[in-house]
Amino acid sequence: MAKLTTDELLEQFADLTLVELSEFVKAFEEKFDVTAAAPVAVAGAGGGAAAEEVEEKDSFDVILEAAGDKKIQVIKTVRELTSLGLGEAKAVVDGAPKAVLEGANKEAAEKAKAALEEAGATVTLK
Repeated sequence: MAKLTTDELLEQFADLTLVELSEFVKAFEEKFDVTAAAPVAVAGAGGGAAAEEVEEKDSFDVILEAAGDKKIQVIKTVRELTSLGLGEAKAVVDGAPKAVLEGANKEAAEKAKAALEEAGATVTLK
């Protein structure tokens, strides 16, 4: 098997959907026992560090916990909130708990949560 260059790998990743890329990252982390999360630097020393971590978040993940009784409506809502196709949106709903949006601002995350809950889903923000 020929070794791929960095540019060739990036071209392959460019063709993946966000859901597929997320699944790849999880598989990569498990295979190599690493984490792709960026390290968080905590300013301050001693007891003051914990207080600084309580700053209000500006980035939220919208997690679909369960589709509920109206699965088709939830799939439609997931499609409206994302650029996913029907099959991909169905996979997200069937694979719950699953992230629908990642790194969304507070307003967008709350709107997405409200829309999904209106469709009958159980949703959490992280």
